[in-house]
Amino acid sequence: MKKNPAPQEATITEPRLYRVVSSRIQELIREENIGAGERLPPERELANKLSVSRTSLREALIALELGGIVEVRGGSGVYVCEQTSQEVPAEPVGPGPFEVLSARRLIESEIAAIAAKMATDSAIDAILRTVIEMENNHDNRNSNEMADRNFHLAIARATGNSALIGVVEYLWNQRGTLWHKLKEHFQTEELRQQTLIDHRNILEAIASHNAVAARQAMRAHLDRVTRTFSRG
Repeated sequence: MKKNPAPQEATITEPRLYRVVSSRIQELIREENIGAGERLPPERELANKLSVSRTSLREALIALELGGIVEVRGGSGVYVCEQTSQEVPAEPVGPGPFEVLSARRLIESEIAAIAAKMATDSAIDAILRTVIEMENNHDNRNSNEMADRNFHLAIARATGNSALIGVVEYLWNQRGTLWHKLKEHFQTEELRQQTLIDHRNILEAIASHNAVAARQAMRAHLDRVTRTFSRG
């Protein structure tokens, strides 16, 4: 007797939210006849009009800028470019910037708490070295960012759990094109200076083996980054 082949499961890929919002912004540009060189409504007004969060709107605007559809001008607004019939660039693999920040807030806060309980003197020294490296390379953006990465990985290593190290490394590696464009526009010198203070606070809590303080310090740090990138 011939067996019927097993039914194949349909693969349904949900469109990324920023792409949905990007399409709605393009529709709005067409419907309201916003011409090249003209400014879109302010972000708050645009978010209310589209019934989306500021974070989703900002990711969508950055995606449209990467596609040459709009230009984001810091302190001035968002302007339509000459070509408005282009498409948003192909969807990148992996989560968006604010998804990454949300995951980091949840996961790295707990990693910091575990590190505070488990860290050896040598692990604390390793975290301290990355803090000093970041402070010494404040004016060198590439070296500063590498030191930032090393800081978060050093905390994960302090837990003694290799799986947690892998998770932090994965999350850091999701900082793709959208992330870097977002950072280029909205990272402020105030945030960069505050990050150094945040890192010192996190280090102090871990060195004191205060899990509650370490969790709170990491959460406050990542909340600050999210607020800056979402509100400008």
